[in-house]
Amino acid sequence: MSDWVKEKTIAVFQRIAVAEGKIHGLPPEQVHFHEVGAVDSIVDIVGGCIALEMLGKPRVLAGTVVEGFGWINCAHGRFPIPAPATLQILGARGIGVTQCEEPQELVTPTGAAMLAEFAESFGPMQGLVAEKVGFGLGTRDNKTRPNVLRAILGQSSTEAASVNDWETDTIAVLETNLDDINAELLGHFVEKAFSAGALDVFHTPIQMKKNRPGVLLTILCAATEADRFAELMLRETSAFGVRRSIAERRKLRREFVTVKTTYGEVTVKLGKLNGKVVQAAPEYESCKKLAEEQGISLKQVYEAALKHAQI
Repeated sequence: MSDWVKEKTIAVFQRIAVAEGKIHGLPPEQVHFHEVGAVDSIVDIVGGCIALEMLGKPRVLAGTVVEGFGWINCAHGRFPIPAPATLQILGARGIGVTQCEEPQELVTPTGAAMLAEFAESFGPMQGLVAEKVGFGLGTRDNKTRPNVLRAILGQSSTEAASVNDWETDTIAVLETNLDDINAELLGHFVEKAFSAGALDVFHTPIQMKKNRPGVLLTILCAATEADRFAELMLRETSAFGVRRSIAERRKLRREFVTVKTTYGEVTVKLGKLNGKVVQAAPEYESCKKLAEEQGISLKQVYEAALKHAQI
């Protein structure tokens, strides 16, 4: 499995472990997974992550979460639907659930964890141009609705109309204005946020009320991670509030290549648009290592790498 699949698989199981831990009053590392630990659930989660990777890691949007009613038999006895772990997982992510008249479980803890990890938003389709449609049929016969799960691969109508083959995604932008934070704490926060998986972290000088100098602290992160990073900002800085917005990105398709220079090999990141290379950026660590080995300046390696990169 790739690093991305491993990371996402563990993240999904972590959501289940945290939920089970809260239900049982245990830390996540001491949780016994019961039914969720069965082979089929492992295959569901790992297979789902592999499938998303094979589809190009697309944005994931979901319909409103609809659950049945009645009772379900779990490892600890008979419980009302939704199952305790399902409710805990959805609630922790802030996902609403609506019950319908179907006297069966429609959302499992595994399914809830996959939704909580990957889905950016929930609701009716808006401007979706379907390209491929898949149906998954269950073996159980429901009473009021077909036991079918539908997945649609497509684009928004605005993306479909574009003549460019750039990649698109949606991210969360978190911001807060600070005029009373210690510079050392600010530097520590930037390092911690990057270590936690933020896409980007930066601060910009601003002028605040009463002519105080301050900084605008900004985090870019996956939309599904917005609450986690907002909590980090509130805990680790002097912020009393965090602004959150959702932004669409247009990105060049990226490719990493190894180029041979007169000093040695260097890794270069290429950015392509409509099949043509429009950006080339030598990788810093690769250039630094070669410069140290050859006893030359980093600038020389950069220039040589760009010269030999085809752009």
